[in-house]
Amino acid sequence: MKFENLLQGRFLKRYKRFLVDVDLGDGRVITVHCLNTGSMKGCLNPGNAVLLSQSDNPKRKYPHTLEMIRVGEYWVGINTNRTNHLVREALENGVIDDFGPLDHIQAEVKVSDKSRLDFLLCSKETKIYVEVKNCTLVEGEIAMFPDAVTVRGTKHLLELAELKKKGFEAAIFYCVQRMDGKIFSPAVHIDPTYSKTLREVAAKGVKIVAYQASVGPDEICISRKLPIRL
Repeated sequence: MKFENLLQGRFLKRYKRFLVDVDLGDGRVITVHCLNTGSMKGCLNPGNAVLLSQSDNPKRKYPHTLEMIRVGEYWVGINTNRTNHLVREALENGVIDDFGPLDHIQAEVKVSDKSRLDFLLCSKETKIYVEVKNCTLVEGEIAMFPDAVTVRGTKHLLELAELKKKGFEAAIFYCVQRMDGKIFSPAVHIDPTYSKTLREVAAKGVKIVAYQASVGPDEICISRKLPIRL
C-alpha cells in the first residue's frame, strides 16, 4: 500500500474517540479523523510526529485522516481502515502463505444474524474463515493485542471456535503495524478474558497467525511472520 504527499505534523491530543488535534508547524492547528477504536496505548504522546492523508470528498467536515504516528525510531500504522487491505494485498501477492494456495478471497462474510468476519479464504480443498486485528501496542519487544478491553474481540474468537467445531477452518490474524515487535503475545494484563479465550480457542484448533508490517511515509506492506507466545 503506497502513499503520496502525506502531510506531516505533531500530535497534540485525542478526544471524542475519533478526533485528533494536530499542529502543522506553520501556525495552523487542525482537527483530523482518527479511524482507530482502540486506546492506542503507548502511541499518543503529545509532540509525536504524525502523517495525515487528505480526502477529496468535499462533504467531509474534517478532510484529513491520521495514518501514522511516530513512536521512538518507528512509524506506527494506526488507520484500521487500511488493515484488511494490507492483509488482502499480502495474501494475493503470496507474502502470507499460511493458508495454502487460494482460489478466491471473500471479504466481510456474514456468519450470524448479527456478526461478520473479515475474510473467507477458499480453495478446492477447504474454506477458511479469518478475522483480522490491527496491533499497534508494543511493550519491550513484544507486540500485543488488545490495547483495551474488547468484548467484541472475545466474541469473534468464540465465533471462530464455533466454525471450527462445525468442520470449517478458522483463524485469527494479527497485523502488527510497527517494526519494533519481535514476538506476538496476547495482552493478558489489559484483557485477561480475551487472552484466556485466545488460548482456549487455539487448543480447539483455531489457527493463530501474526505478521509484521513495514511502515513508512511512502508505503506500508506486510513483510514477515512473527513467532507467537500464548
